[in-house]
Amino acid sequence: MSGHDHREDGVSRRKVLECMTWAGTGVLWTITGGVPRSLGIIDSAQAATAPGMTFLQISDSHVGFDKPANPNALGTLEEAINKINAMPVKPSFMIHTGDITHLSKAAEFDNAERIISQSKLDVHYVPGEHDFLDEEVKFYRERYGRGTKGQGWYSFDAGGVHFIGLVNVVDLKAGGLGNLGAEQLAWLEDDLRGKSKSTPIVLFAHIPLWTVYPEWGWGTEDGGRALEYVKGFGSVTVLNGHIHQVMQKVEGNVTFHTARSTAFPQPAPGAAPSPGPMKVEDAKLRAMLGVASVNFKQNEQRLAIIDTPLQG
Repeated sequence: MSGHDHREDGVSRRKVLECMTWAGTGVLWTITGGVPRSLGIIDSAQAATAPGMTFLQISDSHVGFDKPANPNALGTLEEAINKINAMPVKPSFMIHTGDITHLSKAAEFDNAERIISQSKLDVHYVPGEHDFLDEEVKFYRERYGRGTKGQGWYSFDAGGVHFIGLVNVVDLKAGGLGNLGAEQLAWLEDDLRGKSKSTPIVLFAHIPLWTVYPEWGWGTEDGGRALEYVKGFGSVTVLNGHIHQVMQKVEGNVTFHTARSTAFPQPAPGAAPSPGPMKVEDAKLRAMLGVASVNFKQNEQRLAIIDTPLQG
């Protein structure tokens, strides 16, 4: 994003970025013509967006994790699913942006499926690095890799939006940076070929496609090449997990959003010697975990995202 304070409809793009950078809010923002608009707290926002297509994002369940940061990651995943089931408007489907499990064990995948299936929603998955730890990398692929390309990438259409699930946790680069690779990038370019530039695009992968904090591997080394392929589209939304906290920015036609974990928080970039599970007071834990609801309305340029903590 340019450092120039360019103004659109009387509101600076820098101010838009400030409004769109959340740290645990229950307020829904939409961007129309460069102007941020608040629809209020979560319940009223959900009611206001009900006519459009809504889908959910959950991330970083880490089923099997049992350390002090959260001794019951399976339990907080179940709380998240219960919160989803209590929504007044049933979402169209759900995406999971990786680290379903903590150690890629068959029992962990089984437990995750048992809980997530209680939502009775179609779920579209991409893997996190914690889902590829078993020696033959078969447990994720046997469950979620059928019909996908390469290491598990794929695309689908829903409600007039084109969704693309990418895999950037294979062959991680220096410092743990994500990597898409030449084969996947060639597939992505081909997948987008012929699509109308007015088609809203949603890219989702585990590690952020934008550079959040390279010192901790919070970014994708060749993510810029993927973003070049969507540059000409009018509305692009990029959804990621991995960093276990809400961060969002807007660059031109692209909205970047990272989701909370349902398992444990991580420190803000640079706020600790290294990334990893962050122990907080028990009373604060659920305020730092949660899910995201994404709404699309025809003729709206941006998808509206509501982040909902498990508590607070």
